[in-house]
Amino acid sequence: MTTIIIEDEKPAARLLQRKLEKLNIEVGVMLHSVEESIEWFAKNEQPDLIFLDIQLSDGLSFEIFEHFVSEQRAIKSAIIFTTAYDEYALRAFKLNSIDYLLKPIDEDDLEIAVSKFKARLPKQESLQLDFEQIKKMLSNPFDKNYKKRFTVKIGQHLKVIATDEIECFFSENKGTYIHTFDNRNYLIETTLEFLEQELDPADFFRVSRKFIIPLKAIKEIVVYSNSRLKVILPSYKEDEVIVSREKVSDFRTWIG
Repeated sequence: MTTIIIEDEKPAARLLQRKLEKLNIEVGVMLHSVEESIEWFAKNEQPDLIFLDIQLSDGLSFEIFEHFVSEQRAIKSAIIFTTAYDEYALRAFKLNSIDYLLKPIDEDDLEIAVSKFKARLPKQESLQLDFEQIKKMLSNPFDKNYKKRFTVKIGQHLKVIATDEIECFFSENKGTYIHTFDNRNYLIETTLEFLEQELDPADFFRVSRKFIIPLKAIKEIVVYSNSRLKVILPSYKEDEVIVSREKVSDFRTWIG
């Protein structure tokens, strides 16, 4: 069985590869853009299975399939979509009987999706995907209602913190915290992985495994060792906020 991953975030692609290896599935190649994928499919045999992110760095992944339909060379591989769209995925993919995995990908969900594919494999069933319908269902996905405020518990009281008050989110000792511009920390019951999907990507960026920062909180950016960047925030001084090496390119695009 030949398997490929099409995912623009390289760390996410490598993580998915490791999870698939635990299921004894070898990933033949990882592709990271529409352009790269079109070039690869033009030169190689179609794989049995594709793990496909919807939004790539240079466009929607559907453009890959549309390119080959126009050349009478339709891609007929089975597809398991990986997406952060949540309700959009549920609506679009159920309509088209497609397997999908919501990010961050749970290993149990991954195993179930792979099992569904393997059960269908001997029958050589070919999914007829209506990409136009899926795109309609996914139209304006970034108009979703992003988180505007958080409620934290302080003793017997509840405090509402607006996202405009937040200088950064950070993880420490298996806990996730809000750090506000008035130099206070608040423990919240969530994870940075979940927050990535809840926060507006135009305003917030996950610079590393430990930090998510808002654009408005960046006071200064300093060139750091190993091609990394260091971000100076107004009041947070407990640890250095370093943009990890694999995030630097996307971070530069985000601040630009």
